[in-house]
Amino acid sequence: MKVSEIYNMDIYSDAGQYLGEVKDAIVDLQTGEVSRLLMEEWRNSSEDEVRKLLQHKSVLFRNVKNIGDVVLVSSAKTANQQHESVPGEAEDLSYRRR
Repeated sequence: MKVSEIYNMDIYSDAGQYLGEVKDAIVDLQTGEVSRLLMEEWRNSSEDEVRKLLQHKSVLFRNVKNIGDVVLVSSAKTANQQHESVPGEAEDLSYRRR
């Protein structure tokens, strides 16, 4: 499956809670793997806004349980509970802005 195929898909927790819609994804350029799905676009955001977006409006891809008609993520780590960040992730975003 291509990352572009999941854009605009609804994201739900496995507890049935609607979390948002896939608006963007963060891909680790070294491994080629998706690390996060974002529920807001980040392109024109400040560094502080990007940090908040990563903490409150994203889900770790490793928490995705299934992708079908919707993206289903583990309810143990919903968007508002994910304060874990990949080291250097916010800093790495600055060079990818367009």
